[in-house]
Amino acid sequence: MHGLLNGECSPEIRLVGCSVLASPCQDDKMIKPCRSTCDALRRDCGHAFEAIEMAWPYFLDCDRFFASNEEGCFDPLAGLKARQKLEMSSLSAEEPSTILQFTYTSNAQMYSLLKRTAAKCPQITHVYSIGRSTEGRDLLVIEFSDNPGKHELLEPEIKLVGNMHGNEVLGRQLLVYLAQYLCSEYILGNQRIQTIINTTRIHILASMNPDGYELAASEVEDNSDPELANQEGHLLNGWTNGRTNAQNIDLNRNFPDLTSIFYRNRRSRHYRIDHIPIPDNYWFGKVAPETYAVMKWIRSLPFVQSLSLHGGDLVVSYPFDFSRHPQEERMFSPTPDELVIKQLARTYADAHATMSNNDTERCGASFYQTRGTTNGALWYSFAGGMSDFNYLHTNCLEITVELGCDKFPSEAALYPEWKRNKEALLSYMESVHRGIKGVVQDVDGKGIKGAIISVRGVRKDITAAEDGDYWRLLNPGTHILTATAKGYSRVTKRVHLPHNMNKAGRVDFILAKVPIEPDIDDHLFPSVDTWDRFDPYNQFERDSGADVRDGGIEREEKPWWWNYFYQSGISPPQWLLRSV
Repeated sequence: MHGLLNGECSPEIRLVGCSVLASPCQDDKMIKPCRSTCDALRRDCGHAFEAIEMAWPYFLDCDRFFASNEEGCFDPLAGLKARQKLEMSSLSAEEPSTILQFTYTSNAQMYSLLKRTAAKCPQITHVYSIGRSTEGRDLLVIEFSDNPGKHELLEPEIKLVGNMHGNEVLGRQLLVYLAQYLCSEYILGNQRIQTIINTTRIHILASMNPDGYELAASEVEDNSDPELANQEGHLLNGWTNGRTNAQNIDLNRNFPDLTSIFYRNRRSRHYRIDHIPIPDNYWFGKVAPETYAVMKWIRSLPFVQSLSLHGGDLVVSYPFDFSRHPQEERMFSPTPDELVIKQLARTYADAHATMSNNDTERCGASFYQTRGTTNGALWYSFAGGMSDFNYLHTNCLEITVELGCDKFPSEAALYPEWKRNKEALLSYMESVHRGIKGVVQDVDGKGIKGAIISVRGVRKDITAAEDGDYWRLLNPGTHILTATAKGYSRVTKRVHLPHNMNKAGRVDFILAKVPIEPDIDDHLFPSVDTWDRFDPYNQFERDSGADVRDGGIEREEKPWWWNYFYQSGISPPQWLLRSV
């Protein structure tokens, strides 16, 4: 069990299991272990078995082999708890209150750690899957909020995505550490962390490409074999092994190219250049299941801000990533929100330990003159990127953080990298509380879903969420805001945001109903209604086949750990199969 569960819940499971098989006796009567201990163990460790698709052991049946306090029982973990309490009391005040293990985690270990973190902090966390990879691995998200599992009025939502390229692994590990850190520090009463979680809904997707990671990690493991000639450890991973998904698709080139549509239509007042619909022809190309899952995720929640962690340089890149001139590989190509999104990039770079310094000898030295930030297309141009899609299809502003030159650093570098990036990650999450927020309602106080909020001088509108609430990231200054919706009046307000504001200003709108007048443009040009046409021909579901379906052949096969018993010369126990 210890090996299969990667050491999790050990020695707890061993001690509780032994207490069932060899219970103590008193006055010629056997004393059973306490049911409360068993219930707590299953609550805390059930996720470890789920992560490897193994059934809960039959000898840990809490109703069958354990007794209540009233019946008389003993706690088999009492001695362990006493020792742990003594060890914790011996820690000095100078030592970190949150203890993290800075090692790489396999996919199974990552899933288990995230589920264990959620079990530790059930009041502020929620773990859910947004889909499966090509090879059937979960795209697992852990959410942090004071009311997990639901959107709260006026609470902004932010997402952090790692490991989009499977061989760029540092971001994946940093997000796993971040999840553990947020949970632990919240429990310990860290006021800053409690404020972040109580006022923000945070979604962390540590690995968008678990299949690519599997390949990259196996390459590193092979190249670290001391018997191999010319081995160089992690450096031999190179820049390509595991970058793509299992279909050999680069996920950061697989999103709909909405940037070309933006450039083509930006001078026409008839066409929308925000919330651009996905072209129908996109669905007849090769759409990766990971891309499809993330697009559905992006569309399903009112994300305000996003972060994508990569590796290969030391810089923060911001949209657009695709050049405004098709013949120019490196051309400054700003979004209408250039000033705001550049400030987001500055927030991360300035809070990072070394990213914004002017050391020309460091990794990413070519960006020292811009203090560690760059426009994406000015660096190098590519179409089909996730950041451009976020910006042009939704309200969300996303930046890309390149964490360092080594895409797969050694384990010894993980702790220093956490120290360099921890403050930047926290500062970026806090920066979502910038600009304005509010609710667009009708005269009866009902929120108007899809109401449009525009800022004079910025040709990028945002839309209100399900209950009429909205968030608009803005820099300090004076702004003219207008709210409108189809069938409602138009209301304009002048807003001043001072430089010393440390939270978003509240600006509400009340719109009166007005008769809808037909407009010839509604028939000749695409409207916002076409935005809802997601995979209109069900093309993805037809092409994806049975390899990622629930209940498919893969799920009928024995789990990977089944051979573990054969190799050990032990008959595999049928009772550990979840289907039994």
